[in-house]
Amino acid sequence: MSGHSKWATTKHKKAVIDAKRGKLFAKLIKNIEVAARQGGGDPAGNPTLYDAIQKARKSSVPLDNIERAVKRGSGAEGGGADWQTIMYEGYGPSGVAVLVECLTDNRNRAAGEVRVAMTRNGGSMADPGSVAYMFNRKGVIIVPKADGLTEDDLLMAVLEAGAEEVNDLGESFEIVSEATDVVAVRTALQAAEIDYDSAEATFLPSVTVPLDEDGATKVFRLIEALEDSDDVQNVYANFDVSDDVMEKVG
Repeated sequence: MSGHSKWATTKHKKAVIDAKRGKLFAKLIKNIEVAARQGGGDPAGNPTLYDAIQKARKSSVPLDNIERAVKRGSGAEGGGADWQTIMYEGYGPSGVAVLVECLTDNRNRAAGEVRVAMTRNGGSMADPGSVAYMFNRKGVIIVPKADGLTEDDLLMAVLEAGAEEVNDLGESFEIVSEATDVVAVRTALQAAEIDYDSAEATFLPSVTVPLDEDGATKVFRLIEALEDSDDVQNVYANFDVSDDVMEKVG
């Protein structure tokens, strides 16, 4: 029975990972469609599309899926949905501020799913503007640690392009810039032949809420429930969790 149990557990874990990957693929494909619709289907002349494609490729999205998404978005092929970006604001457990970025073709469905995920997981919706002021729109580029790459190497490569800071995340570096400088910083990395995992505009909190183990568990549960919705592209929250607490939460 132990062998069978082990297989059942492994199969279940694999199913969860595959489902997550499927959801991730769908979200990355949506980003590509929207970028192609807004700026055209040529990545060379559309930096947002270029970065969306790069991120999808890094996440192993099949090239065929990427190409079809570009065609749908640019109008070269039919079937593209009318995606709209909507931001919802709310509070999670421990008073953590939450921004939920949706990309949807059905506003009512998106609003309903976000509201249900919030209320079932200790959160509450907030009025527009009541949470957003706690976040700044920034460019964030993630660079994997490789070949003896140091923080100083990175700073030298990207400082003149508009990078504000470089943070050591353990297995990778995070470069932060103004959102408008993310393309210049990414281009500087390419010129220095430094590989990167992703480059995008995101929301970073200006103030953070420290969480203990119980608070972190509840907030992570809420974020997971929100991200489970097909309409939700990104969830931003202003929590701060220490390494010790992160280890306990797993």
